[in-house]
Amino acid sequence: MTASEPSGVAGATSVAIIMDGNGRWATERGLPVLEGHRRGAKTMKQTVKDAVALGIRELTVYAFSTENWSRPSDEVAGLMEMFAELIVSETPELDDEGVRMRFVGSRRGVSDSLLKQMDWAEAETAANTRLALFVAFNYGGRAEILDAAERYEGGGEEAFAKLLYAPEMSDPELVIRTSGEKRLSNFLLWQSAYSEFLFSDVLWPDFDRAELEAALREYASRQRRFGARE
Repeated sequence: MTASEPSGVAGATSVAIIMDGNGRWATERGLPVLEGHRRGAKTMKQTVKDAVALGIRELTVYAFSTENWSRPSDEVAGLMEMFAELIVSETPELDDEGVRMRFVGSRRGVSDSLLKQMDWAEAETAANTRLALFVAFNYGGRAEILDAAERYEGGGEEAFAKLLYAPEMSDPELVIRTSGEKRLSNFLLWQSAYSEFLFSDVLWPDFDRAELEAALREYASRQRRFGARE
């Protein structure tokens, strides 16, 4: 089997993940919260590789919400520094693996230096086709809808969808949330209207390929009706 041939569990090709539980993972181990975020970043890196191997074509991850700015200032500052480091260190490897990066969210409030790094990562990986990785950063579902509504001039649902942050993004077939919480937390409110949801008790830093495969198997066992009857 070649590296370009996906293997494993058949199922959803468009998956979104709310990566929750970094802070609790760190607290349970007596570690600083930022260490939990760093461990979570390693998990995300491995999950991207697993997604490629399992035949997922689009992966959207919830990295930082518009509400996360209200967290302690030292945690936010540490996260911004970590994001900048990760973009520089991980983009070349993602590029080599055929992953196209796309940052989804508002650019308001983000530092110019970080915005330049985000633009660079998107440009470097723009031609890749193995996996589209959408990173929801400074993202809020309500803000996305409001921003689109301000520019909407009519034309129906399809025209409105073209005004969202990433109109090329497919609606996720499966949305996974880790850490046992059972809510959307303002994530992909428009796009997830008919998504299947799976809630895992595993904290995000402990999420692995076996968990992803189990989620895909669960998805494959469901029948999607989109509001219709059998």
